[in-house]
Amino acid sequence: MSDGAAGSGFAELLRELKDRSGLSYGTLAKRLHMSTSTLHRYCNGDAVPADYAPVERLARLCKAGPEELVELHRQWVLADAVRGRKPDAPEKPEKPEKPAEAVVTAEPEPEPERVPESESDPMPVPEVVVGPGAAVRGRRVPRPALLAGIAVVALFGAVLAAVQLPSGGTDDKSAGPAGATAAAGATPHRTHRSPTAPTAGSSAASKTPSASSSAPAAGPAEDTATAGSSPTADDSTAAPPLTVNTQPYSWESPCSQRYLIERAPDDVAPPPLESDATAWVTAHQAVSSGEQYVTLTVQGSGTGSVVLEGLTVRTAERSSPLAWNDYAMGYPGVGCGGNVPTRSFTVALDAMRPAVVPEAGHRDFPFKVSESDPEVFYIRADASAYYVGWYLELSWSSGSRHGTLRIDDKGRPFRTSGNNGRPAYEFPLGGEAWRTASSAG
Repeated sequence: MSDGAAGSGFAELLRELKDRSGLSYGTLAKRLHMSTSTLHRYCNGDAVPADYAPVERLARLCKAGPEELVELHRQWVLADAVRGRKPDAPEKPEKPEKPAEAVVTAEPEPEPERVPESESDPMPVPEVVVGPGAAVRGRRVPRPALLAGIAVVALFGAVLAAVQLPSGGTDDKSAGPAGATAAAGATPHRTHRSPTAPTAGSSAASKTPSASSSAPAAGPAEDTATAGSSPTADDSTAAPPLTVNTQPYSWESPCSQRYLIERAPDDVAPPPLESDATAWVTAHQAVSSGEQYVTLTVQGSGTGSVVLEGLTVRTAERSSPLAWNDYAMGYPGVGCGGNVPTRSFTVALDAMRPAVVPEAGHRDFPFKVSESDPEVFYIRADASAYYVGWYLELSWSSGSRHGTLRIDDKGRPFRTSGNNGRPAYEFPLGGEAWRTASSAG
């Protein structure tokens, strides 16, 4: 399929949704927080969005049905894949095989006859070590000279042993090994280690902590030295100079927040307030439906400033969307809205390599924080075709120190699932029970 074919199918669906909505390009672009020219390029097939989040918001704004949502996502995946495809590399020619070398067998030479040595012939002397760095290579010397040399070596070894005796007295048990070490040409060296300080490669230095909403994320493994070298004593025991407060169940607005729950409507409590969302989600073992809105508050914990170099998405698991019931947090008939706050980012979890992308008009990393100047980041992660378990990694540096901090849901990955075609329920304002949603999506 060519680039034009993939892009034209995707753009044609966008134009059909736009025309059917009766809204102008300017009105749609304003509600989607993007420029009118950008929306024109998407609908004309001149460009393909880098992530699926704005496409799904456009489709829902235009009242797309479940089947249309699935087809639109399929067309976006095709267009995005064709856009990022690289030409195949030319195949390298195979190297010709080397001809087998002829094996030449040579007849063994006759062994020379041994001539017995007389008693007066010189003897070979092995290498004798008489001190650090000094040695006498094996050579033939007359037997009287050999005996004299051995006597000199023995006398010199006794002198070295006497010099190496500890100051506490000659009856110390360590005198023997010290003398032997000196005679072997090695200098004894003692290393003093703290009984509580972890050594490089130990299990205490290999654990990776997780940032949560209840405790500052810290750990020696996150403050690492250059790869391939051992961290200093200060770096291996000190915590990273920053804290991250994570709110995994924030709401951009009640109308946009939904949860998948493996329970019947009669077994689900009424929608909570946003401040009680974490407890409500935990009690129902709910999973964010369609999108998850995560708020991160990053603050320095030392006297200096910390540079936040980047935020990376890591996928822990991926499978088909959960076949559970979909419950909306907003009340029908109640208006919802709000501006997109600064430091807002989107993550398209359906992509093969999800990335943290700043919202239109917002700046990207790096940022700088300190104890008196924190930063708040808003992450909107969208999923339509998959159930995804994911977490974030925050890269930081402060002076000569640097590290990577894992951010997740109290030690577990964030969980977000697509909800296309799932039974949807809403809770009427002033009502007493969940009811089937008036319109899907």
